[in-house]
Amino acid sequence: MTEHQRPLPDQAVYTISVAARLAGVRPATLRLYEEKGLLAPSRTEGRTRMYSDEDIRRLRRITELSEQGVNLAGIARILDLQDENHRLREDRPR
Repeated sequence: MTEHQRPLPDQAVYTISVAARLAGVRPATLRLYEEKGLLAPSRTEGRTRMYSDEDIRRLRRITELSEQGVNLAGIARILDLQDENHRLREDRPR
């Protein structure tokens, strides 16, 4: 990747501290969301969490739902339904 190229949306390039800063949350919050199955960051060989732009978008959606008063179980269900809807739209013949 040259200095002017953006990473691919699913390319894990951000450490937990950078991802937390981009999403406006604490790193501990990202670890909690991972523990609850809301996020699944990539891992380096040394087990360092790495986040992609897609992960950051998902994290911002989680934060938005949380600020609206949705609990973590509700957020998980909403995200599952949104993911399923996205898959169905992509699989549909055009």
